[in-house]
Amino acid sequence: MFSIEAVNDSERRDVVLARLRATNTERSSVMRALRGTPVERSVPVEVYATGPDGELAGGLIGHVQWGWLHLDLLWVDERHRGAGLGGALTARAEDVAREAHGAVGSQVETWDFQAPGFYRKVGYEEVAAVEDYPPGMTNHLLIKRFGDREH
Repeated sequence: MFSIEAVNDSERRDVVLARLRATNTERSSVMRALRGTPVERSVPVEVYATGPDGELAGGLIGHVQWGWLHLDLLWVDERHRGAGLGGALTARAEDVAREAHGAVGSQVETWDFQAPGFYRKVGYEEVAAVEDYPPGMTNHLLIKRFGDREH
C-alpha cells in the first residue's frame, strides 16, 4: 500500500527531478546527446525599448533552451501600442536567439484577450488551444520556425 501526500517538499522535488532526468536520458538517444551541451542550459533573452523621454516603452523577457526561444513576457506601454514596437522587440529577441544561441524556432503561450492575433501577424502559427484555461478564457500555443531569414 502507498501513502499519497500533497505537500511541498524541496528535497523530494529534487529527487523526482533527478530521477526523471535520468529516465529521460536513458530512454532517449536525443536527450543523451544533448546532456551537458549548451543547448540544455536555459539562457535568458531580454530586449527592452526606451522611449524618447527615457522611460521604458516595452520589453520582452524570454529564454532559449533545447534550441528554442521561449517568449515568457511581452509588454508594450499603452501609449506606444500600434506603432510596431511589439514586432520590433519580438524580431530582435528572435535574432538574438538564432544568432547567439542557435535557436531553430520560438514558442509562446498567450490568452485570447492578450495577443494571439499579434503573434499570428508576426509569423507565428497556432498549434494548440486550451479552452477554459483559466475558466472563461482560451490559452493559445503558437510557434515560429526560423529557417533562413534575411537580415
